[in-house]
Amino acid sequence: MEDAAPLIMTALIERTALARFDALRREHFPPERNLLTAHLTMFHHLPGTRASDLLEETKDAARHEQPMRARAARMQFMGRGCSILIECAELCDLRDRLRSLWEPWLIPQDQQRWRPHVTVQNKAEPKAARALYDRLDRSFSPWMFQIDGVTLWWYRNGPWEKLRDVRFR
Repeated sequence: MEDAAPLIMTALIERTALARFDALRREHFPPERNLLTAHLTMFHHLPGTRASDLLEETKDAARHEQPMRARAARMQFMGRGCSILIECAELCDLRDRLRSLWEPWLIPQDQQRWRPHVTVQNKAEPKAARALYDRLDRSFSPWMFQIDGVTLWWYRNGPWEKLRDVRFR
């Protein structure tokens, strides 16, 4: 199972919410760059050479978790795009525990403070990004959804390849 390709970890969002996030992403993300469904990235670059250990440690951590209630809280402007900020204290706690466990192998981006979000638009022209953010922000109403676990993905310079879903108990 070990591989030189890095791994990405995302939250496993329940289907109805994922469809809602993905509809926004398909509508607003530049189509030539939209190779993935909507996602909530927890770690951007984990060492694929440790895939077996990472998977076992993830399964062990998930064993102690139940499905989590999360809140799509508000829009966030990102300069060349926008995203939906996600609130879920339990998911943040889980990520913090995994971050502590994996700290020696984390890239700087994954060592920083985490702001959970689902990207709706990225790499757009700044004026277009601001206009979309303003429009979506005016009509945005927070909503609740469930996180059922996490997913590990292989990153091989294209669409991600699923390694495994790890569901909470």
